[in-house]
Amino acid sequence: MLRRPFLSALLAAFAAVPLTLLVGLVAAPPARPAAATPVRVMPLGDSITGSPGCWRSVLWNRLQSTGHTNIDFVGTLGPQGCGQPYDGDNEGHGGYLVTNVANQNLLPGWLAATRPDIVLMHFGTNDVWSNIPPATILAAYSKLVDQMRASNPAMRVIVAKIIPMAPSSCAECGQRAVALNAAIDGWAAGKTTAASPIVVVDQWTGFSTTTDTYDGVHPNAAGDQKMSDRWYPALVAALGGTTPTVSPTASPTPTASPTASPTPTVSPTGGPTGSPTVDPPTTSPPAGVACTASYRITNQWQGGHQGEVTVRSTGAARTTGWRVTFTQPAGQQITQTWNAELTQTGSAVTARNVNWNGALAPAAEATFGFLGTHTGTATAPTATCTAS
Repeated sequence: MLRRPFLSALLAAFAAVPLTLLVGLVAAPPARPAAATPVRVMPLGDSITGSPGCWRSVLWNRLQSTGHTNIDFVGTLGPQGCGQPYDGDNEGHGGYLVTNVANQNLLPGWLAATRPDIVLMHFGTNDVWSNIPPATILAAYSKLVDQMRASNPAMRVIVAKIIPMAPSSCAECGQRAVALNAAIDGWAAGKTTAASPIVVVDQWTGFSTTTDTYDGVHPNAAGDQKMSDRWYPALVAALGGTTPTVSPTASPTPTASPTASPTPTVSPTGGPTGSPTVDPPTTSPPAGVACTASYRITNQWQGGHQGEVTVRSTGAARTTGWRVTFTQPAGQQITQTWNAELTQTGSAVTARNVNWNGALAPAAEATFGFLGTHTGTATAPTATCTAS
């Protein structure tokens, strides 16, 4: 007779228990581990890093194939081809000087937008070209590292000794690169910390401007492979939280110092290429050959710009060469060129074809590019073309 009151009380007690608790007691799902956050890697530099900087695609794919898949290359710039799928985000700004990036405080905005954990920095080639002293370049390095650490106190920084330089328009650049590279080890040793280590990667030793670049400055496919091979062990160590010694302490000694301008092995339609010396065209163009030239500014930033000139064959006969002349507007100066042999006398500029882009069939075009400095705003002058 006591069972009914007891059963009623038991049912009432269960009714008071929240449904969610009862479900949890019956079938609690297994806990799932949280996915690891990808390590964010910023490639930082100039055109060697970003225009198109295909060593990044080689490096990315090697990392993927060796199991280092939980990474995210970051930057405010996107990929520029390279012929294979890869994470192409980067901070490689063509024509930029590391000293200008530091002086203009450009890096903090890039860091805030991308929040990297590791920075791969190959920066200073344009500074060397501009004859900026190594001490000034290293002071810019220090400012950038300070800004990186303000963004992330545990930032891991991998800094390159820059690849060799042998541009046809700067005979002194090769030795200037040696002088900068010789000072990087000491700078890094004084700037590194336990919380934010700096590792130096020697991209200079064993890199040939003759076989590993197409213009004495920018890497070709062989150069991209060499750069990737040098970055890889240092980056893998950083991903694992270790700090390897990957750079020799001795000052770099050139293994190849070409005395002549390198001859390109390919003829791309855009981007820097070699600039070997060619004979000037005859003063009286042959009958049936003619050309026009159009000058345009393709990009500009504070104090600097990039431009290109398109040469078009407009005659009925094939050209064997061309010469473009123009007068630079006040305050403008060209500092670097590719796909042409260029001379400047005051504001007067003459650009001649190199040995592989002078022969143009009727209606065919050739393009040469350049970097320059300016005051105010860069403007395009009128260019005149003479064919031979």
